[in-house]
Amino acid sequence: MKKFGAVFLFAILAGTGRAAAQLKLDPLPAPVSNNAVASLKFKGRLQVFSFMGIGPKKTWDAITNASYGLDIESGKWTELIPPPGPVGRIAAGAAGVREHVFLFGGYIVDGQGSETTAPDVAAFRPLTGHWFRGADIPVPVDDFVIGAYRDRYVYLVSGWSKTDPVRNVQVYDAEKNRWLQATPIPGIPVFGHAGALVDDTIVYVDGAYRNPSGKPRYIASDECWMGKIDHHDPTKIQWSKLPAHPGTARYRTAAGGSEKEQKIYFSGGTDNPYNFDGIGYDGNPSVPSTVTFAFNLKTGKWESVNEHTPNSIMDQHSLTVLPNALVMAGGMDKDQQVTPRVTVIAKPKKQ
Repeated sequence: MKKFGAVFLFAILAGTGRAAAQLKLDPLPAPVSNNAVASLKFKGRLQVFSFMGIGPKKTWDAITNASYGLDIESGKWTELIPPPGPVGRIAAGAAGVREHVFLFGGYIVDGQGSETTAPDVAAFRPLTGHWFRGADIPVPVDDFVIGAYRDRYVYLVSGWSKTDPVRNVQVYDAEKNRWLQATPIPGIPVFGHAGALVDDTIVYVDGAYRNPSGKPRYIASDECWMGKIDHHDPTKIQWSKLPAHPGTARYRTAAGGSEKEQKIYFSGGTDNPYNFDGIGYDGNPSVPSTVTFAFNLKTGKWESVNEHTPNSIMDQHSLTVLPNALVMAGGMDKDQQVTPRVTVIAKPKKQ
């Protein structure tokens, strides 16, 4: 079919005042990439959650359903009950809504290499440690961009579905456990793109699409889009094209938004779309980008955060925005190595 990667996509604003230099966060209990990561604040403490993903072997049997929660204040991880279902998935997405963390889609790989996009929706309630099932995704997707709106609606933007990327923007109503179809994206349907939703605005960039000339099979898109959600109808989105962001077009970049700053941050990813082992469709090893940048919703402009980000990663779609830092859990390091590291990127002092 295509790739062997992760989603995700969306992180929410953190409420801790600790400086980046003071953050001491333990690594994940096990190396994992393509994990679905989301943030949720409850009982006055910010938690980061990691669900499923793929381990160091980067083979079908290295896919895991292991799940963990990180308390930002203590810096410690706790193992959680795995999501419903007998097997793990990759390229899923997660978002924190209504005191739950909702987990969407992804895909399953069997021993013969067959890939199946999953329609599954499950919600984890941190206060009880239990899961419950939600209504299936109408058009199953993986490698999509995800974002939450008004602590009720979760948007799944484009992504891979069974045999090809789709233009669908699907909206899950967490209050009524039902699905709505929103205004489709106007650009090239992509997978492995990056983005987030802040207030009423979706921004997504890049991703991969089928190469019309045939080889390599998939190439990176350089399209950047912004969507404004209608305040009276969550299914109506006004899309507009954005100028190119700093750096080259990329694939599986981590992204996360901050309502307080009115910014969406992007870090890592690679300019060479790849399969599960980190080897590009062109046969060359993919290398993480060192560029970290942001889109400022107040000014409508791109900003460079760090052109030489240390410990850059790819294969992770989500980052959590803290007041002084960006945090990413897991991913694929240089030399295509799956890492347990929690990467902390200091933000510039002047925002």
